[in-house]
Amino acid sequence: MKYVTCNQAGEITGRYDSDFHRAIPKDAIVIPDKVWLATITETDGLWRLGADGVVSKQPFVPVAPNYPALISAERYAREASGVLVDGLLIETTRDSQSLISGMAVSALMDSAYRCNFKTGLGFVELGAAQILSISSAVRAHVQACFDREKVLLELVSAGTYSVEQLYQGWPDYSEPEPETKPETEVSP
Repeated sequence: MKYVTCNQAGEITGRYDSDFHRAIPKDAIVIPDKVWLATITETDGLWRLGADGVVSKQPFVPVAPNYPALISAERYAREASGVLVDGLLIETTRDSQSLISGMAVSALMDSAYRCNFKTGLGFVELGAAQILSISSAVRAHVQACFDREKVLLELVSAGTYSVEQLYQGWPDYSEPEPETKPETEVSP
């Protein structure tokens, strides 16, 4: 015979099979073999003991998505996605932003300042003007990410947000492809 034990909320706390378990708790409830197996294999609901004394599967209570948390997580991922500045792949993680800010302060204090900086493709030597250009591009990228997050949160508040919008409208700071001139046809 098959048994289950339940807590006061009716949630199953234990399953027992008399073929395998020598000691069955005194408060265990006998259930059909088919239901006992279903309580183990069917995970698309919550199995409970109802007020009528019958163990049955109840649907999960729907949980509303936490849109602000989802939007914040997407902004954070986009913020750290990096930018391409003058052909250099620049990381935009929080650590990189801090290092770039420090370089920018040095570049502002000394226009002859130079340093070696590791990009996504390796080390490069940067001058003060390049450092300030990178710092501006990184700051613009990060601010654009926060601006997009703000717009999405306003849409949530207005009740006009849709999930598709989570993946739209984020900044893309990759450099454009160089323009190519069309080949001219030569007449025979």
